[in-house]
Amino acid sequence: MANSFFNTELLFISFVAILFIILPVNSKDEAECEVCLKFLTKFQDTLSKEGISDLKSIDEKLREVCKKARGKENRFCYYIGGTEDAATGLLQEVTKPCSYHLPPQKICEKLKKKDAQICELRYEKQIDWKNVNLNKMRVKQLKKILMDWGEECKGCLEKQEFVDRVKELIPQYVKDEL
Repeated sequence: MANSFFNTELLFISFVAILFIILPVNSKDEAECEVCLKFLTKFQDTLSKEGISDLKSIDEKLREVCKKARGKENRFCYYIGGTEDAATGLLQEVTKPCSYHLPPQKICEKLKKKDAQICELRYEKQIDWKNVNLNKMRVKQLKKILMDWGEECKGCLEKQEFVDRVKELIPQYVKDEL
């Protein structure tokens, strides 16, 4: 009887352990390399629209796009060496495969082997601009919105001033979502 209870308990513990090992991996794979994939997909679309295919032009275009990048995409550019202050040199790991039209998924897989941080980048949750109540947001959140847009609120002290500044800039930065 004790042997049967021990086997059942051991089986249950093994099952739970397997669930803890398997489940996080599956949910992680869904959003893996999120920033890398989106950035490189947009970048390759830009290359094909502009007809850029030689390695030197791709390198120049990537540096140009990285100068304008904000938020997580700027961090991605930093990791691959596309920003002026970057200490790494993985730029060729992106430009060379782009020159022979390797899919972004494959490029990101190769980058992950070089620097795992690249695939750990995630976008923050997007704001539902149709239903958001800016008056209920914290000042910190309002400041983050302005920072993400590359804007600031000079001389703002009260929360309402930040709300007004965001409302003033919404038509300029939120077009498709309204």
